[in-house]
Amino acid sequence: MRTEPRRLSRRSLLRAGLAVAALAGTASACDGLARLSARAGSTRLRSPARFDTPLAVPPLQEGLVAADGTRELRLTARAGRSDLGGPRPTATWGYDGPQLGPTLRARVGEQVRVTVANELPETTTVHWHGMHLPAAMDGGPHQPIAPGKTWTPTWRVDQAPATLWYHPHPHGETEEHVYRGLAGFFLLDAPEGPDGPGGPGAGLPHRYGIDDFPVLVQDKRLDEDGQLEFDDHGNEIGLLGDRVVTNGVHGAYLDVGAEAVRLRLLNGSTARSYRLGFGDDRAFDLVGTDGGLLERRVRQTRVRLSPGERAELVVRLSPGETVRLRSDGAELGDVVVPEVFGADDTADLLELRAAPALTPAAPLPATLARIERLDPTAADRVRRFELEGREINGRRMAMDRVDETVTLGATEVWEVRNRNLFPHNFHVHDVQFQVLTIDGEPPPPELAGRKDTVYLEPRRTYRLILRFEDHADPRTPYMFHCHLLLHEDDGMMGQFVVVEPGDDAEPVSGHAHH
Repeated sequence: MRTEPRRLSRRSLLRAGLAVAALAGTASACDGLARLSARAGSTRLRSPARFDTPLAVPPLQEGLVAADGTRELRLTARAGRSDLGGPRPTATWGYDGPQLGPTLRARVGEQVRVTVANELPETTTVHWHGMHLPAAMDGGPHQPIAPGKTWTPTWRVDQAPATLWYHPHPHGETEEHVYRGLAGFFLLDAPEGPDGPGGPGAGLPHRYGIDDFPVLVQDKRLDEDGQLEFDDHGNEIGLLGDRVVTNGVHGAYLDVGAEAVRLRLLNGSTARSYRLGFGDDRAFDLVGTDGGLLERRVRQTRVRLSPGERAELVVRLSPGETVRLRSDGAELGDVVVPEVFGADDTADLLELRAAPALTPAAPLPATLARIERLDPTAADRVRRFELEGREINGRRMAMDRVDETVTLGATEVWEVRNRNLFPHNFHVHDVQFQVLTIDGEPPPPELAGRKDTVYLEPRRTYRLILRFEDHADPRTPYMFHCHLLLHEDDGMMGQFVVVEPGDDAEPVSGHAHH
């Protein structure tokens, strides 16, 4: 377990260099930062030597439907050991297994109930990332689960079909819990079922584990004994590993039996961003992002994902061919000394092996979904958020402080700006937002859908529009924060409550485990 004094100590030199570079903006300052980063032990991501282990497809848990129609799901957080390609099994944490967790699945319109048991030696939480639900069910730092205890949230699924995920959110310790292996997918289907007839996404590959695969991408670093290394060597954004695992496997391959394959990509890393595509630069169809399907497919060769972001893509293969999913740097924008933050790292992540004969696939539909466009001229309020250092609007997270009070039913514009020359991103709980503009210009097509997390290039302003519906609770907050988990843990997070018209926020308890 890391301690705050050690964390601050090992970052002091690099932070000083970043401050000098950000203020001075000179070549000598940047050179000094590069030397500091070298002394701090920054690492480069490397491709696996071999792709010789089948990709682990997370088991699908659809649960049981109770007599009252509620879908009952279960998770147990526990410790275990996993093969991450080291000299011996690595100590990890997982849900219902040694690392990661099952893919939970539910339908839009259903009531769900999840029983979460904690068999870990530490207090944890489970946050339903991207889910629209009451604040008391959100699984943030105000819903701790002590060792040996259970938590049973329940809510109605009321949003578009989407690829969501779940992960811990204990205040000050999220980075370590996720890095140890606690994460899993939560898929929301149309009411008719997985891409059912007439539902959004009809015509897309949808057979789980056959032509529809969840792929969780993370980077790790192992010590000489094959155990997870937790020292980030002073990197300002957190730990950057030197090896990548997909669904917990280092050097994974996927046997493909269909002509068109849907990959649901999730950046589950704690700090690293990726620019994902294929080794032969083939084009693919981007069909969905964080909050569900795009209105129309976008033909791409690369897609950037910062921590917490998702992308659904459909790629076509020819019989007998082999192609690798690859990250080509990250295109982090105008960051200072980009190599410090992994922007130049190129590595193969997963090998796709097409069978000699493939099941034919129909062309993708012209229209994938209908997205209601929110009107900024009708917004009830504009709020501004500046991310700098470890603060949002000059403040670090306080468990007993409400930073923003939002009225139920309101539509708001949030202007978000990264004032640093190093990476941040921005995640909002409960709602899916739309990106209106970036520095006054329309967003690229890949940012035109529903989003809950967005990468913030330095010194650029992102205008987001959000609508707050259904759930009001004056005493239980949601979070907004940077999803680079070191930044979140260090205090780059705020709290907002949603209240009924005419009501005010009530005192918030800061009792949650820290």
